[in-house]
Amino acid sequence: MANSIQQFKADFFKALAHPLRIRILEILCEGDRSVNEIQNLLRSEGSTVSQQLAVLRNKNVVYGVKEGTTVVYSLRDPLIKDLLQVARQIFDNHLIDQIQLLEEIRNEPL
Repeated sequence: MANSIQQFKADFFKALAHPLRIRILEILCEGDRSVNEIQNLLRSEGSTVSQQLAVLRNKNVVYGVKEGTTVVYSLRDPLIKDLLQVARQIFDNHLIDQIQLLEEIRNEPL
């Protein structure tokens, strides 16, 4: 049982483990977007964006609603936005530690 829970968690984070997917989620945090809008904001090819959206869709991170000939994507759970904000805070803390270490190294006598 514990292994399946851990696997579920790992699979969720694997869905986030791609720079383009992270950027897509950041865009969707600002609001629902069509595939074309996402492509234009990313300046990326349609097939690449569609592949990454498919991964996010398969892991139930986003969902798409067809509006005529257009598919509009949304975050499945608005808490994804909170998750990305917390991750950013963690990264900021990590980088602050690295900056402090760099300053200490630069101030060391030769």
